[in-house]
Amino acid sequence: MVISYLLSAAFIFKNWFSIIIIVRTMKTTLLNLLYSLPAAQLVAAHTAHYSNGTGTGQPVGQPVGGFSSVRAGHKQTPFPEWLTEFTGLKEWPGIDPPYIPMDFIDFSKIPNYKRYDQGVCGVNPRESCSFDCDRCLAPDDVYTCGQLSQTFDDGPSLATERLLDSLNHKTTFFNLGINIVNFPDVYQKILNGGHLVGTHTWSHPFMPSLTNEQIIAQLQWSIWAMNATGHHVPKWFRPPYGAIDNRVRSISRMFGLQAVLWDYDTFDWQLLVEDQTLRTEEDIYRDVQDWKQAGNGLILEHDGAFKTVHVGINVNKILGDDQLTVAECVGGIDYIRTFPPELKSRNAKVL
Repeated sequence: MVISYLLSAAFIFKNWFSIIIIVRTMKTTLLNLLYSLPAAQLVAAHTAHYSNGTGTGQPVGQPVGGFSSVRAGHKQTPFPEWLTEFTGLKEWPGIDPPYIPMDFIDFSKIPNYKRYDQGVCGVNPRESCSFDCDRCLAPDDVYTCGQLSQTFDDGPSLATERLLDSLNHKTTFFNLGINIVNFPDVYQKILNGGHLVGTHTWSHPFMPSLTNEQIIAQLQWSIWAMNATGHHVPKWFRPPYGAIDNRVRSISRMFGLQAVLWDYDTFDWQLLVEDQTLRTEEDIYRDVQDWKQAGNGLILEHDGAFKTVHVGINVNKILGDDQLTVAECVGGIDYIRTFPPELKSRNAKVL
């Protein structure tokens, strides 16, 4: 058990919220279609999108929101020997990571709630505490902050570098494992800036729709990506789409993870869809000014695309540098474990 631990270390609120769920479902369907393509076709599809004038000026091979792609011409994080010894594999997985049994996972303690797809609520009783359906929060969920602070999902990406260059304070990033291993230099730049990184799963699925084994795989591979690239084990976990119930929570807790949600959603990803009437930059800035009056809370934003990063930079200008990381908000630790430089290569073999 010690070795395995070390390896990891029904309701929709109003009509407007129903529309958002429908739009997000459309987004997920598109992403799932893209995810089904081989790596080379992912790059080709992305190239076609940005060469026909329909894109947002984003470089080829760049993640967009939940979209993850290979980074052509750049090296991944090397697949570590210790992970080969544990998994029997020699390279990082694609969009659907394989489930690897771990002896600290106790399936008997996972609640037997039904799986459900995005936008489908009422499948389980309210006691399942679904945030995406009922805005339900568990006692250990982090969702607010005493100081109004930004958080960023879906990186690292080339756009992340532009955001980092504009920041004069520490912030919190929730990174996708598949993007971490494809953009290790950007990940290292995040760490060099003193920022906090939590996991956003391996490849951005709607977690309640997955089997227990698939949920475990999404978390374990994201943790291994952070360990292999940044030599640390995450404490904080943000579920994609805010999709979490007590089944997902119970599994994440077995990894020592703590869920982080939000008070305020910018819906900045809507700037990337074809229908530009859904959301404008001005809408976001007006909302931020209102939130600033309240003076506290966590804001959800994204650093997977240059357009959302542009908005994030402007939001930062509105709020100023008096912001906190999630760990600072709750007086918690940054990571479950971090390895000193002189111990990284030796310890990584057993983690």
